[in-house]
Amino acid sequence: MRLLIDAQLPPGLCDWFQQRGLAAAHVRDVLGGQAPDRAIHDHVERQALTLVTKDDDFLLRTPPVRSRLIWLRCGNITNRGLRLWPTPLWPTVEARLKEGERIVEVR
Repeated sequence: MRLLIDAQLPPGLCDWFQQRGLAAAHVRDVLGGQAPDRAIHDHVERQALTLVTKDDDFLLRTPPVRSRLIWLRCGNITNRGLRLWPTPLWPTVEARLKEGERIVEVR
């Protein structure tokens, strides 16, 4: 699975995913720091990536067609907390993605 981490999430989150054997890049490094949501959506769709975001716009305005979406619903959280919070939840998220779910909400 190849992931693109959305702009409002810290680039350091890529490391968390890479430690779990997943290819992860941050949108800033791939599309630049000011990429609009439409450009991010189009890139994710073209590349058949999984977008990791906290932004409900990708769910409401431009839902995935070929790609998948991991929607993090953790509210305001420190960067350190963001690296700790998904750890116990990840096996379930990964299983749901393997089962073919296109949108996985993580709470």
